[in-house]
Amino acid sequence: MSSGIAIRTHNLTRRFGTLVAVDRVNLTVPRAHIYGFLGPNGSGKSTTIRMLCGLLKPSAGEAEVLGLNIPREAEVLKRKIGYMTQRFSLYEDLSIIENLEFIAEVYSLSRTRRHERIAQQLELFDLKDRIKQRAGTLSGGQKQRLALAAATLHEPELLFLDEPTSAVDPQSRRDFWEFLFQLANHGTTILVSTHYMDEAERCHALAILDRGSMVADGTPKALEANIDAHVIEIERADLHAARQLLLQVPRVLSVTQLGVRLRVLVDHAVDDATGFIKDALRASQPGVDVQLVRASLEDVFVAATQLRNRERAA
Repeated sequence: MSSGIAIRTHNLTRRFGTLVAVDRVNLTVPRAHIYGFLGPNGSGKSTTIRMLCGLLKPSAGEAEVLGLNIPREAEVLKRKIGYMTQRFSLYEDLSIIENLEFIAEVYSLSRTRRHERIAQQLELFDLKDRIKQRAGTLSGGQKQRLALAAATLHEPELLFLDEPTSAVDPQSRRDFWEFLFQLANHGTTILVSTHYMDEAERCHALAILDRGSMVADGTPKALEANIDAHVIEIERADLHAARQLLLQVPRVLSVTQLGVRLRVLVDHAVDDATGFIKDALRASQPGVDVQLVRASLEDVFVAATQLRNRERAA
């Protein structure tokens, strides 16, 4: 494996009986990057992460993580990675300092190194003023900071985050991402799963998963520029009536209302998307304002999954 690559997989697959939870996923994640997994619940994000951590054996395919073959060298990998789940997994009846001391023992940090790293983490994650407080009494944001402090206490080369911000407020999410960028700037590779579009946009690159398959990957800007659909916005219309009509039109992939406008995704095979939509509405709403607009990451996600689902149905 190239020294510049943290994770590489080839046709990584996991089956549970007849259910294919992860279907031939091919990843290349550079070191010191924040790489996102974007997808709904059940899309295969957590299962993929568990395979990459060595916690779950693949049914087929190959994975190399930090130059190690997984799952064969999973025990060696465990010392090099951190793992944080969406559910708070530390001991709620222990204090902040007791939890960190326990994690330091798990990773066999020397006494000198242990004191040094715990002090650094308490400072970095703004926890030093409440070290004797029991973890179970912390707020959601404080629990999140403690969990990240614990997951990075041993300075892992690679950090896996499985929907880590699902239970915290928007400000705590913003603060959490500032911590992640600090870690990446110091060389840590981070793989984070999320279903929040604003978080996905913060990643250096990401993969979109749907029903176990990777349906798109790249930088957020590249994905938006290369969306396989036209994005149309409609104003000055009876939005409810227009939406109901357009949902019946072939080659319209999705229609959603955003305040006083409709946002419509049209199959990329349509040459003149604005004319196509105007024609569809002309009989019932001749005076509507229809314009082609720039794609968002949410548009990319919807287009990628809708097109794939239509192909499967066909």
